Amino acid sequence: MKKLISFFIVSLILNCTAFAQTVVSPAPLGFDVVQTNIPHGKIDTISYKSKTVGAVRKALVYTPPGYSKDKKYPVLYLLHGIGGDEKEWFEQGQPQVILDNLYAQKRVEPMIVVLPNGRAMKDDRAVGNIYDGVKVQAFATFEQDLLKDLIPSVEKNYPAIKDSQHRAIAGLSMGGGQSLNFGLGNMDKFAWVGGFSSAPNTKMPKELLPNPELAKQKLQLLWISCGDKDGLIYNSKRTHDYLVANGVSHIYYVDHGYHDFKVWKNSLYMFSQLLFKPVDKSSFDKISNAGRPAESNIRSAQYPQILPDGRAVVRIKAPEAQKVQLDLGKKYDMVKGAGGVWEATTDSLSEGFHYYTINVDGVGVCDPSSETFYGMGREASGIEVPFRGDSYYETRNVPHGDIRIKRYYSEVTNSWRNFYMYTPPGYDQNTSEKYPVLYIMHGGGEDQRGWATQGKTDLIIDNLIAEKKAVPMVIVMPDGNLPAGNFGEEGLKMFEKEMKQSIIPFVEKNYRVKTDAQSRALAGLSMGGLQTLYMGLFNTDMFAYLGVFSSGWIQNMFDDVANRQYEYLQNNVDKVNANLKKLWISQGGKEDIAWQNCQTMRGKLDAMKIKYVYSEYPGGHTWPVWRNNIYNFAQVLFK
Repeated sequence: MKKLISFFIVSLILNCTAFAQTVVSPAPLGFDVVQTNIPHGKIDTISYKSKTVGAVRKALVYTPPGYSKDKKYPVLYLLHGIGGDEKEWFEQGQPQVILDNLYAQKRVEPMIVVLPNGRAMKDDRAVGNIYDGVKVQAFATFEQDLLKDLIPSVEKNYPAIKDSQHRAIAGLSMGGGQSLNFGLGNMDKFAWVGGFSSAPNTKMPKELLPNPELAKQKLQLLWISCGDKDGLIYNSKRTHDYLVANGVSHIYYVDHGYHDFKVWKNSLYMFSQLLFKPVDKSSFDKISNAGRPAESNIRSAQYPQILPDGRAVVRIKAPEAQKVQLDLGKKYDMVKGAGGVWEATTDSLSEGFHYYTINVDGVGVCDPSSETFYGMGREASGIEVPFRGDSYYETRNVPHGDIRIKRYYSEVTNSWRNFYMYTPPGYDQNTSEKYPVLYIMHGGGEDQRGWATQGKTDLIIDNLIAEKKAVPMVIVMPDGNLPAGNFGEEGLKMFEKEMKQSIIPFVEKNYRVKTDAQSRALAGLSMGGLQTLYMGLFNTDMFAYLGVFSSGWIQNMFDDVANRQYEYLQNNVDKVNANLKKLWISQGGKEDIAWQNCQTMRGKLDAMKIKYVYSEYPGGHTWPVWRNNIYNFAQVLFK
């Protein structure tokens, strides 16, 4: 026992403080927050005469902490996107904050950063139709303005080092395309080039770099990055593929995100740490494949990490252990390294949420670096794997509802119990409004916490309400585990009794909810789907909406219950079809363990002409499927 306690404590310390990377890693939490107790650089606005444009133009210039005209500095030219100007990076990306913090940590070389207006025309404001052909052409014209006017002005008025080895160019979106076009087209001027989420103005690869051998000789660093959910990633990917085919060393970092400053700030954080330093091109692949801490980690824990290809790296410190395995359904032998740290890298994981445990000398334990979740009938660790389609449950800047925990006394079980509840944005303010209710049930081995934590129900419904795709509703998440057991008719009867005598009356007495059948829905996954079938189809006068996720009467185990229900349905087809506004049946693909049971049930419903809607979402008997199920089911409720 002492050994287990020891490795828990040490592992927490390890994941928060150790394993400093020899190559740059993705930005940690707080990298872009102003630190008041460190030296700060300075932002100034400069004017320069542009012969190219025939006007006096403006740019912002950042000078680092401790800046002195008696020193010489390299220069980074940092370009904005099509809808921005010289202030876009300053106002939304705050490079001065990111760099100040990096200087304080001694991670970047002192440099001057120039933030120009890349729209080289007399009226260079980002107003009107920013996609107008004249304005788009002005971004190409900026190449001459940059080379002939801005750079000479900066090097005349600031102590800049005037050679390509000390000059860098990078930018986001349209500015990313400019950076690649101008940087690779003028390698005598720039040895450091970075394109962040480069836009379609990026030249085709052969035009962009017709002489790959020259790039190998001239460039110190070529950086290409983009969010995995960015619709413009094809621009970055085709450039990357061409560079690989021609043996040009570069970093290709695919971040998790969209076409936004979350991705671009992280790109600047990583890119800036590599500038104007000795280059180890052998580290480029490691940087390209750098993992990010999983969002399911505890605060500040660096592991587990998710790699760009969907694999996960898990570490734990257990110096006295003899054998350690990572158990994700598939078991991975962990390898012991320096300091008694064990590590395993998984295969590429499917999207979304996965339970896991770590077996230390035969004892299954939770990873002390991961949040824990009640699943599989016990507490387990969990890892969240992002994917391109997960935006519907991301935390957005929209009004948010609440997750509440409410205790109630059950006359059915003669005990205090609790349920989780979601109330929509505005519930506490709109005191005269009543809301429809969805009662949603968890699966076997889980409890009332499942839909709120693993299911991310509040985020899904918040986003749907904000998009006006779902009506505001209250969602009640009861504990379906009852003394009579879960997999038998007695348990189903007790569940029905608990709902009718305890939960529904309590909710309707204490919360502002509508009490008619048209304003009630019942749904559940797996075991909760069986509870929904049993209570819902026998009580269509109480619920106008039923959702059955990854479920269906389990053959042999529930044959008697199923047959009685089918007989009831056969005798009440018209009533059931009239009462139900929607019977929604959904599940994963054939790998879903409930798939065949569901198909058998569907065959029975079809034969009786019971109306229902059916859908499948690729995946197994897992939370990614059920998150998608509630996302789609919620959009048809109470309309």
